[in-house]
Amino acid sequence: MTEQAPRVAITYCTQCKWLLRAGWMAQELLNTFGTALGEVALVPGTGGVFRIVVDDTVVWDRKEDKGFPEIAALKQRVRDLVEPDRDLGHVDRAARADALPRRDSNDI
Repeated sequence: MTEQAPRVAITYCTQCKWLLRAGWMAQELLNTFGTALGEVALVPGTGGVFRIVVDDTVVWDRKEDKGFPEIAALKQRVRDLVEPDRDLGHVDRAARADALPRRDSNDI
């Protein structure tokens, strides 16, 4: 028996009109991960909800994480669950560059 590919569910607030944002994030995840994902679902909700779940793991919650995810951060969180060894190219290079200590002209 083969293991099913992960399901991503993006629950968005219809009252807040966040469908476009949810759809864009779904598109970005599908473009990045392709067939590594089994499904990306848009789930209408209310009350200011914006939550992204991979299988049973909450990857992002607008209320807990204090806002919406930057797409690079979202891709990294999804990658860590779906394909941990996958290189995200410029997204990972930017994160590594941010982690390096900064040097100013006094250090030279």
